[in-house]
Amino acid sequence: MKNCLGIINLDENESKMGELVRYRTLASVPLSGRYRVIDFVLSNMANSGIEGIGIFTQNKSRSLINHLTNGRPWDLHRKKDGLRVFNFSDYNPNVDDIHNFYENIEFIEQSKKEYILISPSYMICNIDYSEVLRYHIKSMNDITMIYKNVNNANKTFLECEILNINDYNRVISIGKNIGSEKYSMINMEMYIMKKDFFINIINECIFNGIHKKIKDYVANNLKSIKVGAFKFDGYLSCINSIKSYFDTNLDMINQNINMELFYNHKPIYTKSQDEPPTQYTEKSLVTNSIVANGAYIEGEVENCIIGRRAIIGRGAKIKNCVIMQNCIIGENVVMDNVIADKGTIVLEKEIIKGTNNYPVTIQIRRSL
Repeated sequence: MKNCLGIINLDENESKMGELVRYRTLASVPLSGRYRVIDFVLSNMANSGIEGIGIFTQNKSRSLINHLTNGRPWDLHRKKDGLRVFNFSDYNPNVDDIHNFYENIEFIEQSKKEYILISPSYMICNIDYSEVLRYHIKSMNDITMIYKNVNNANKTFLECEILNINDYNRVISIGKNIGSEKYSMINMEMYIMKKDFFINIINECIFNGIHKKIKDYVANNLKSIKVGAFKFDGYLSCINSIKSYFDTNLDMINQNINMELFYNHKPIYTKSQDEPPTQYTEKSLVTNSIVANGAYIEGEVENCIIGRRAIIGRGAKIKNCVIMQNCIIGENVVMDNVIADKGTIVLEKEIIKGTNNYPVTIQIRRSL
């Protein structure tokens, strides 16, 4: 993969992420206590041997850039190649990513890599892209797309793209998952192609003005270009709504999923923060939860994700919740199916309950 340039295209639709993306991009939303959404695709690329990665982001990128630092956590702090962030465009990449690429085309043209890998950030998995590149070269495809067969498409991956593939493993059409079918081939929105082919796509789209999205160009030219498909068999989640974000966090409490994502031979990296171990008191009770460093717990915690420096007060009962960093949960608080955003303060004796299908999202709550 040293001959491949990585592009992380933050063109995800954030319309169903609610308050979680008011002040940040989806890529920088905290996940599993100590990680961010973008950590997974960044780690996958770095673990696969990609040495040059460009992130094409949008507005509200302060939190993301602060998290990325100089790329050191992913071994991307280099003079040559390394990590580059592009957020200079006036175009919303969810509507028009072609112009974002065109305005920064020098980054791509000056790269000496032969191939290019494009991926979003919100597809959560642990994948070895080197296997995909080998398949792409062997199959002599113009473009190779990555997909996963799922048996619960009627409940998950809603509004994601689905692929129709013929007997020769070639993509013949691309649709949208509206939840009507249980079994589907979910498009992971990851594409491998030659760099020159990608540049030609950009120039053609700018010249004729027909397509404003890379995905639209591919979907509308399946008859004229050879688009193959690579099947991924591991764990996959798409964070494109509050519900999917909540479910993905709780998935990571599952031991098998947690081991696959974080403890195989290709780990997920993140920005390190020097924190002391979490402190538990004699009256605290924590079961089946992920707790990051620096927290202080006096209450009861069950099936929860607890972020860095979170405080759970005495007598509090927290169940099926995602508590982000720096949250303060007061004494005797009862919470169930709740997402508490970074720095949220919940006053003592409050009761906040959502449901499994409709978790409640709360942000900073302060007394007057």
